[in-house]
Amino acid sequence: MCGIAGFTTTNNREENKVIIKKMVETIRHRGPDANSVYTTESIALGHARLSIIDLSEAGTQPMHTEGYHHSIVFNGEIYNYQNVKQELENKGISFVTQTDTEVALKLLADEGPEAISKLNGMFAIALWNSHTKTLDLFRDRIGKKPIYYAQVDDQFIFGSELKVLLAYPGIKKQIRKDALFDFFAYQYVPDPKTIFEGIYKLEPGTRLRLNSNGQITKTRYWKPEVTADSNISYTEAKESLLNLLQEATNDRLVSDVPLGAFLSGGVDSSGIVALMANQLSSVKTCSIGFDEKTFNETEFAEMVAKQYKTEHYVHTVHDNVASRLHEITSYLDEPFADPSLVPTFLVSELARQNVTVALTGDGGDEVFAGYSKYTTDWHETRLRNKFPSFARKGMGALAPYLRKLPNATIRRASSLMHSLSLDPAKAFYVTNSFLDDHVWYSCISDHYRNSLGDYHPSAITEAIYNEANAEDHLSKLLQTDMQTYLPGGILVKADRMSMANSLELRAPILDYRVIEFANRLPIEFKFQNGNKKRILKDIFEPWLPNDILHRKKMGFSTPLAVWFRTELKEITENTLFATNAGLKQFFKTDAIQALWNDHQSSRFDHSAFLWSLLMFELWYQNYFIGSEQ
Repeated sequence: MCGIAGFTTTNNREENKVIIKKMVETIRHRGPDANSVYTTESIALGHARLSIIDLSEAGTQPMHTEGYHHSIVFNGEIYNYQNVKQELENKGISFVTQTDTEVALKLLADEGPEAISKLNGMFAIALWNSHTKTLDLFRDRIGKKPIYYAQVDDQFIFGSELKVLLAYPGIKKQIRKDALFDFFAYQYVPDPKTIFEGIYKLEPGTRLRLNSNGQITKTRYWKPEVTADSNISYTEAKESLLNLLQEATNDRLVSDVPLGAFLSGGVDSSGIVALMANQLSSVKTCSIGFDEKTFNETEFAEMVAKQYKTEHYVHTVHDNVASRLHEITSYLDEPFADPSLVPTFLVSELARQNVTVALTGDGGDEVFAGYSKYTTDWHETRLRNKFPSFARKGMGALAPYLRKLPNATIRRASSLMHSLSLDPAKAFYVTNSFLDDHVWYSCISDHYRNSLGDYHPSAITEAIYNEANAEDHLSKLLQTDMQTYLPGGILVKADRMSMANSLELRAPILDYRVIEFANRLPIEFKFQNGNKKRILKDIFEPWLPNDILHRKKMGFSTPLAVWFRTELKEITENTLFATNAGLKQFFKTDAIQALWNDHQSSRFDHSAFLWSLLMFELWYQNYFIGSEQ
């Protein structure tokens, strides 16, 4: 795992070396083992290396073909590089290192950018062709590895993190208004937007080409299509899926450094640990626990660790969250508000003390329908079909009045009535959103509201849902999440928090072959009458205890509501209501104060919105106030 940086130029001034070195230094945490730069009159490339395969200096990047015709900087891992290397050697192409970087370089140089589809892995790649003066950027299929880019004064700048681009002279930090709305709705800024005007993220499964004239073209080379196969039996599907997952896990065990796994005690991570134990004599596992029993899963993780005799490490969070928040959020490029970023950072920190690579169960919920929201949507869809449209419209009109009442049961009923009044795509946005429109519009300033015009973040969910090629509603939801929440939320959290600790994460369930296979399965193999992740639980039944397979999903949940009245009370008050708070540019302070008071009195639970406000302000302090000091 590494970090990449670069920019086009029209000269080879010594200043360019200073700039690219400064850019690389901002992501030293991604690659603490080595860093190197390469500059010509046309391009500057930089790389921060975390050595995983071929630890020798031969693996240093930027890497070049003979005669410097092609140059590459690469972040990630190619799991099938040995097979691709053999194919290239059969064509007479020779290699001087044992790295997957050289394989990617020589494959793309020999066969062209379309050959990216031959690579199975997680990657962000920049390939420079010195003859044609073209630059190609590639992001892996599902979006595990990030690439940011921008154009400034005819120069093209790119990097693994947003802070790389901000180190380039002339980049402006102007908050994009609609992206800020997106953040509060989704807890992240969806691709291709970023929080800043003029800076973008390359979408998953996409190639970007910058030609010699500075023109950009983007090509989508992969997306999670649904092609259900009604001829496959459930027994055949289970056997094939288990074999695929074992192969995907085995592919991710290749490493020249210590390797382990995250173990939450859920089906996904526990199943991956079982598959690892099937191949390795010993597995190192790491878990995070909380003092609050409702959120503590360590007993289930320890159950699996004991069954497979893993070398198990546990860290329990004892009221020290506030003291770490500034540090943790300093690694975030943009406002990001998934509360599980805290335990993800802490488990990455714990794992890095013992390993350099860790396997995870990421992807199981999106690929095999494991979230509770799918059950909620399933119930709502059945109810929606039972009520005529005029009745649902009436519910929608009544819902806002019930929402204002303090009774939690009535408020939940109002939420259901509101969802039933909407079409399926908009209703899924409501289920997927962390923002109540009533709260939002009561808090934002008139100036900010006017600047938004008629924009609403639901358009993102609705567009992808409506473009989905699936026939059934739930498959459309899975496709939507795989193109929004997974790359924008789950994988951003995993990448930033692991890289903050110089730890590489690998996710076997997100092997594109597993995703494509799952997308061919009838939906009832994944979700049947409220039974979530049906096939995944069934294939792991011989491998895991029933307490793991059939307990209620917790995920990396955190006790936010309680924290805001205890552990996080002081830091939140000092941050949200500071005299120089960036929130004042967009929100009414008295409205936020009212929400805070309601939450402190336990009258309402505003923890999700308060957390988003806190995460935005901490980010703002890092990127604006802190950078000016």
